[in-house]
Amino acid sequence: MNVSNTASPASDALSARILSLSAGLLTAVVWVSSILFGVYILAFYGGALQAGQPEAWNETLPRLFERETPAASIGIGAHFAAGGVLLVLGPVQLLAPVRRLAPSVHRWMGRVYALCALTAGLGGLTFIAIRGTVGGPAMSIGFALYGALMALSAVQTARFAMARDLERHRAWAIRLFALAIGSWLYRMEYGFWAIVAGGVGHTEDFQGWFDVIMDFFFYIPNLIVAEAFIRAVRPRAGSSTRWLASAALITAAGYLALATWFFSLHIWAPGILRFT
Repeated sequence: MNVSNTASPASDALSARILSLSAGLLTAVVWVSSILFGVYILAFYGGALQAGQPEAWNETLPRLFERETPAASIGIGAHFAAGGVLLVLGPVQLLAPVRRLAPSVHRWMGRVYALCALTAGLGGLTFIAIRGTVGGPAMSIGFALYGALMALSAVQTARFAMARDLERHRAWAIRLFALAIGSWLYRMEYGFWAIVAGGVGHTEDFQGWFDVIMDFFFYIPNLIVAEAFIRAVRPRAGSSTRWLASAALITAAGYLALATWFFSLHIWAPGILRFT
């Protein structure tokens, strides 16, 4: 039975309105948070490189920089640089007024965005192929899948845009953005786990049970929420689908707002100021 056929017009209208407001709320929180994190990535990692202190990269995750494997360092450097640009540009691409009032700006920023996403994905894959990861096989598999999905989403987003298939383009762009914020969420989720559970399950070699979960958790839930939203905004979606998607979006917005406040105060702001 199609739920949209049995729900009242008033219920349909209300669920659609709440979904729109929920999406706007999450977009606003993501916009602020991801730009702050993007500036932090560019300022900290770029600043460390400019200051001749690339070893500072290892403070956030062991073995990111090793002079013995320059190709891997270039790959991960490209991943961070492109990822920082993604986080700064991504929220702008989500703004409907930009798409409506400045379509040429949206298209050119989209090209840069897709190229940076492809660079970030391939840069991470290069690093993994040359050096592996500190967390062993589980982390290598999880992160490689993440990089491959990022590259695939970048290609698909650009491909459907060039084909003027706007519905599929929009769907893939949402998936791409959900993946692009993964590295940002990875750090926040570790920080919250340390506060809530004292870091149980995390080990220095990133091979504890919590670490293994996190090898996949920092991007798979994002894709689930993205898919729920993609399906909820389709014309044939029922009220129940829209209500469930709204609940997921509001929960995500609340979590991200709290995380943004904590990390801005304790990590991002000090990191930005360190090399500036």
